[in-house]
Parts: sequence; C-alpha cells; structure tokens
Amino acid sequence: MSSSKATLEKIVSLCKRRGFVYQSGEIYSGLNGVYDFGPLGALLKHNIKNKWLTCMMSFAEEVVLVDGSLLGSADVWKASGHLDNFSDPMVDCLQCKKRYRADDVDLEKNCPHCGNKNWTSVRQFNLMFKTELGAMADATSVAYLRPETAQAIFINFKNVMSSYRVKVPFGIAQIGKAFRNEITPKQFLFRMREFEQMEMEFFCKGEDADRFFELWVERRKQFFMQLGLTPERIRLRPHASDELAHYSKACIDVEYDFPFGWKELEGIANRADFDLTQHGKHAGKDLGVFDDATKSSYVPHVVECSVGVDRLFLTLLFDAYDEDEVDGETRTVLRLHPAIAPFTAAIMPLSSKISEQAEKIFLHLKTKGYRVQFDDGGSIGKRYRRQDEIGTPVCFTYDFDSETDGKVTVRNRDTMQQERVAIDGIEDYLKNLLAKN
Repeated sequence: MSSSKATLEKIVSLCKRRGFVYQSGEIYSGLNGVYDFGPLGALLKHNIKNKWLTCMMSFAEEVVLVDGSLLGSADVWKASGHLDNFSDPMVDCLQCKKRYRADDVDLEKNCPHCGNKNWTSVRQFNLMFKTELGAMADATSVAYLRPETAQAIFINFKNVMSSYRVKVPFGIAQIGKAFRNEITPKQFLFRMREFEQMEMEFFCKGEDADRFFELWVERRKQFFMQLGLTPERIRLRPHASDELAHYSKACIDVEYDFPFGWKELEGIANRADFDLTQHGKHAGKDLGVFDDATKSSYVPHVVECSVGVDRLFLTLLFDAYDEDEVDGETRTVLRLHPAIAPFTAAIMPLSSKISEQAEKIFLHLKTKGYRVQFDDGGSIGKRYRRQDEIGTPVCFTYDFDSETDGKVTVRNRDTMQQERVAIDGIEDYLKNLLAKN
C-alpha cells in the first residue's frame, strides 16, 4: 500500500531543492551511485544513527561499539568468502553496449534500452573495490575497500573480549562506510556504490542462537515502529533455503513497501559459527571461548542485524512525504518523527523589528541542546511551508504581543493548529513533544 503521493521523482527533487542530498561531483557531471549529503541530510542521518545506537544499547544484554578500518587485506576477504562468493550476475547488450544485472532484465525479451535482443552470456561480477597499499605493486600489497562493516567486528572479537572484559552473550555494534562496485546503481539512495551501514553482531552459545535470533527479529521490527514508519508498509520475509547467503543458517528480511515494490530494508541473520571458525582457521588463531561451567571451549554463534543508513534515510522520506491542500494551494509536508527530524522546532519573529528578541529564545534553546532553526526570511506563510517541507514538527512565532504577555504562538506541522504558550514554557513543550512520540 505505497503512498501514491510519494514518488521517486518527487523525493529526488525535494532532496536537491532543500539540501538533503546532492549528486556527488555534480559540477563534473556527477559520479554514478555516489551521493553527498547536504546540511539537512547530514542532520537527518545523524539523528537516525543516534536513534539506532540508543536502541542497540538499551537492552539487558551488553552491546559495545567499535569503529573498524575501511581497508582490509586480501586474507580477510578470502576467509570471509567475499573473494569467492560476493558477486552478482552480469549481462551486456551487444547492440548498445548497455550493462545490466542479469536478474534485473528478462533475457527472453529485447533490451529495454535499444529494443534489440542480442545478449552476452551471463557471467559473475565481483563487487569488491580492489586497491594497492604502498609503493610496491605485488601480491602482498593488494587490499580491498570493505563491502560490509561486519568483518572488522569478527577479527577484533577476541580483542574486545580481553580488553573490555565482556562476556558472552554480548553484541558488538558498528556504524560506518562500505563500498560495493554495483553493476547498475539505481533508485537514488536505494542501491549505491558508497554507502553507510549500521550493523550489530551478537555473540552467543550455539544452543541459544535460535532464541536470540527470534528476539532480535522482534526488536528490530519494534525499532522501525519507534521511528514512526507506517506499520502496514512493513513486513517480515524469511529467506528460502535456496537464497540464503553462504554464511547463514537462517535469515529474515524486514521489507518496506516502496513505490517500486516490496524491498529489503534490514536483514537479520543467524550466521551460526561460520565467521569466527573461518577467521580462526585462516589466521591460525584460536577464536574460541572458554566456558567455566563446562570447563571446555566453544566457538560462539552470531546473530547479525544489518541496515543501511542511506536506505533507511530514503525509506523515512518516502514514508513521511505527504501533500495536502491549504487555501487552494498544494502543501508538501514531511511528517517525520520529532526525534529524527533535522530540526525539532523553528523560531520565527513575525517582523524584522522584533528579530532580536526572537533570536534570544533561539540561542537559549541552542545552548540547551535543542535542534532549532532561526527562520526570518519571507512572509510567515512561506516560512511555515518551508518548515513543513523539511519536516520541522513545530514553529514558535514571536509577535508584537509577546513583549507584553510573555507568550509565543506555536503552530503544529501536522494539524496546522495554533496556540499560545509561555516563553518560559517552550522547553517543557519540546520535552513533551519528544516524549509522547
């Protein structure tokens, strides 16, 4: 039940117009599959990541944070299986030289670009970005940009246990950039060559893995509800046995109903003991854990939760985008959850003559840590529309009566209702706004 109002074209236009997202290297004709995030986009991404971290660290089981390197040696990716298995099927049209992922086109039909049917055979294309370290180009200098953040967690598992003195079961979380040489980046931020991931690897005993897998599936579903995503546009889809990754015992995708169909938003996987076993074998290191109760060692199993920051960013924009009619004109509004909206509130002077007094309120709220914007350009109606379009939940207007009654007018983004509140009560108003959502 995708919203008919939110289309990919409208979201792309809004992102450029309001400074959420820009095409990377746009003045040089752009870099396909790579994007830069502007002032509002950077704020929204920051809020998404903070919300994810807060959620991950709110449970009884301990979850610690690491920040791994972007570069990894060939040995790492050989052990993980990426050098042998991390590929997509690729096909070319011999007529127009257009390249496609083979699972994105019907090879029984003509090329959608030129209309001819003259395909190459399907071949596998490895998605890893390869580079070389140092001045000498030989086998020892080969390295790769990471295609996921998880491997830094696995190879530092023992370091974290010994230095932080944490015990199984526990999780290690990481937020960071990853790189995949996608054959055909598409649908704006949905499939990119450079992107950001939020991943958590939860280590537990093998006999507890199924229980923790089910627990984390439910927790991740609840997280998306807390972000304000429409429940009817979220579903859980278990992977069939023939589509499981080489490392997975079980996997469930959290899917969202995008305008271009149901697509994966997050993957939750029971990776069994594949990762630590592989790295232990290839590195010649013991990555097992000694159990004091049984006086024996075991290799922990892993439950993984992995979501792309950029894909979640795009999902939230699709879900929040709305249009309605106000005074005969179409109003564009982003109904973003107050906790993740770039700004929680805007402070507006009704006239430039009283800007100084309004700015004092703005600066006070900033020093208290609130995400607020001072907006004094144009008519009050245009300012409301501008704040609606970037998702600001409320606007506080300082007017000529404010100097005598000590109040401002607060206007709600979603209902457009207005009321007077005391200036010294603005902080409590914002606290309540964030608490009840």
